[in-house]
Amino acid sequence: MAKSEIIRLENVWKTYKMGEVEVNALVGVSLAITQGDFVAITGASGSGKSTMMNLVGCLDLPTKGVIYLDSKNISVLAESELAQIRGKKIGFIFQQFHLIPTLSAVENVMLPLEFQDIPTETAKKIAAEILHKVGLGDRIGHLPSQLSGGEQQRVAISRSLANDPDVVLADEPTGNLDSIAGANVLELLQSLWKKEGKTIIMVTHDLKLASYAKRIIQLKDGQIIKGG
Repeated sequence: MAKSEIIRLENVWKTYKMGEVEVNALVGVSLAITQGDFVAITGASGSGKSTMMNLVGCLDLPTKGVIYLDSKNISVLAESELAQIRGKKIGFIFQQFHLIPTLSAVENVMLPLEFQDIPTETAKKIAAEILHKVGLGDRIGHLPSQLSGGEQQRVAISRSLANDPDVVLADEPTGNLDSIAGANVLELLQSLWKKEGKTIIMVTHDLKLASYAKRIIQLKDGQIIKGG
C-alpha cells in the first residue's frame, strides 16, 4: 500500500527584508515528503537549509506559497495553532542540544509532555521509558553537566520523541559530537526510521552524513537543484 504524504511544499518562497533590500532565502520550492521517509536536506552555508527547516518544522510561515502538514494548510495558521501542531506532530533535535542545565535528564525529557498538560507522574514514566530505550537508564537523574556530549544528544533525542511525533526534524544532529558519539546518534536515527516508522528529516552540510538518508535534497541559492 502506498504511504501517504505527510508534508508538502507548493511553490514556497521566503523573503526577508534587510532594510531597503529584499533577500530571497527560498525561491519557489516544491517538495513532497511521504510518511516513513528519511530525507536529508543539504547545501552550503546560505543555501536555504535553515529556512526550509524552519518552514517544514512549523517554526515560521512562508512569504508566498503553501505548506501542508498532514493535509492541513499551515501557511494560514495563527502562532498558537502552529505551536500546538509542533508540540504534537514534530520532534526537534538541535546541534546545540538546548537542554536546561538545572533539570535532570528525565526532567528535560518530560518538558514537552508537560506542555501538553500530561500529568507529572505519567510524564515521568514515559520519559524514563524513552531514556531506557536509548541506553540512558542509569543516567535519568543526572544533570546535563554530568553527561558526555553523546549522552546529552541522546537526552535531546529522547525529548524529541516524548510526544510520539510523526516527524523527527534533526538539525546538524552530530555537529557537536566526536565521530563515535556521532555514529551512535546516526544509528539511533536509523533505528527510529526503520524499526518505528518515524519520518526523519535531517538538515546537514555534510554529504557523508546525508548518505545515511534514503533521499537527499540538495539546495543552492534557495532552490532545489537535486532530489526534488
